[in-house]
Amino acid sequence: MAESLSFSFLIIFSLLSVSSIVEVCNAQHNYMDALRKSILFFEGQRSGKLPPDQRLRWRRDSALHDGHSVGRDLTGGYYDAGDNVKFGFPMAFSVTLLSWSVIDFGRLMRGELSNALKAVRWGTDYLLKATAEMPNRMYVQVGDPYSDHNCWERPEDMDTLRTAYAIDRNHAGSDVAGETAAALAAASIVFRSRDRAYSRLLLSRAIKVFEFADNYRGAYSSSLKRAVCPFYCDVNGYQDELLWGAAWLHKATRRREYREYIVKNEVILRAGDTINEFGWDNKHAGINILISKEVLMGKANDLRNFKINADGFICSVIPGVANPQVQYSPGGLIFKAGGSNMQHVTSLSFLLLAYSNYLSHSNHQVPCGGISASSALLKQLAKRQVDYILGDNPLRMSYMVGYGPRYPQRIHHRGSSLPSVRVHPAHIGCKAGSRYFLSPNPNPNKLVGAVVGGPNVTDAFPDSRPYFQESEPTTYINAPLVGLLAYFSAHP
Repeated sequence: MAESLSFSFLIIFSLLSVSSIVEVCNAQHNYMDALRKSILFFEGQRSGKLPPDQRLRWRRDSALHDGHSVGRDLTGGYYDAGDNVKFGFPMAFSVTLLSWSVIDFGRLMRGELSNALKAVRWGTDYLLKATAEMPNRMYVQVGDPYSDHNCWERPEDMDTLRTAYAIDRNHAGSDVAGETAAALAAASIVFRSRDRAYSRLLLSRAIKVFEFADNYRGAYSSSLKRAVCPFYCDVNGYQDELLWGAAWLHKATRRREYREYIVKNEVILRAGDTINEFGWDNKHAGINILISKEVLMGKANDLRNFKINADGFICSVIPGVANPQVQYSPGGLIFKAGGSNMQHVTSLSFLLLAYSNYLSHSNHQVPCGGISASSALLKQLAKRQVDYILGDNPLRMSYMVGYGPRYPQRIHHRGSSLPSVRVHPAHIGCKAGSRYFLSPNPNPNKLVGAVVGGPNVTDAFPDSRPYFQESEPTTYINAPLVGLLAYFSAHP
């Protein structure tokens, strides 16, 4: 225990010794307010006919004919980021992480739980539509990305191509299908005690989608390359999504067949690959953390390799240990190259927090090269990242729109940056919106709760729309943050 305490001191010292952090680490944050806003963001990303209780009033109905070209109703769902395309792969991942947030931390959300449930259901209602033709076909995207990205227009004005892209038995997509199965299975747990009929529907559909993913193996970026690459191209391969889907189905059903699938395919589907990665494309760290809960509770010794991988992930992100695999900015922010860095910050921090709870309940610690990382340390590391997002950083600004006295004003987001329909009822065409994109003025519509891609590795941030990697918000940045904020609102 003394060794663990000294290690904790070493890590906290290594984080706080940077002068820029010392200057700003005294802020007291209103995590419940940030939680409320992080969930509200999803209402700004809604596609389709908006409900009467829509709270972001500058948004209006959009994309009401999605699916018409293929004779299906594909309205609803979420726009992934600052554009107007519905990309199924990141949308499903966002729903999975929203559901995991509710499963592990929903009891701490208090009055915001109902809004979190609405956010999950808005996503799953669409995923049910997209998978209605299972086991023959599944729609994985609506909107031609090249046509969309060539325009800067409000979703309410869209006149770009709304092509519906599908996978089927001859055009595989185990990655997006596996993630969709995970989302539906996770959401079935969320609604199990709240809407049994809906929960059963989600679970039965998840089973069908997973069978399809497993029976017709292949990456959707091979089948639909022009439509999904380079936007959400599956670089990592589809194998991790099969394990991820099976893990969530095992958690949702407790059926032995899914456990046996995981054990049988652990090596074949490369469970031990890139253990320090987690996001819409790479599920490895998430798989290991999720499955390790049973190992820590003493219920699954045959899955112990997943705990070994999970422990390896923990050691790879802790600053101060030998050969860390995750980089930190001078201000203490987790940083991974490639753009939209906050997606890594929130996803990896969520895993740190989730694993810390599992460790705490089982009275375990993580051995890292002869020293031990405690549950308390992992919570401190996760909280440090959340606090950075909310303003404890060298620039002393929040990276969540609408939170704190200073936050991004010119986010890369079409609906936020263009005049609302209420203010400007006339149609704004494809190229007519360019002057708003290039304007130095703040966005007229506040997308409350949106967390942008964030600063670069030197903690510098250009509050400018053209710098989309730093200024664009996404649903998969916010989804894991919901769980983090719920926990810290109850344990500040």
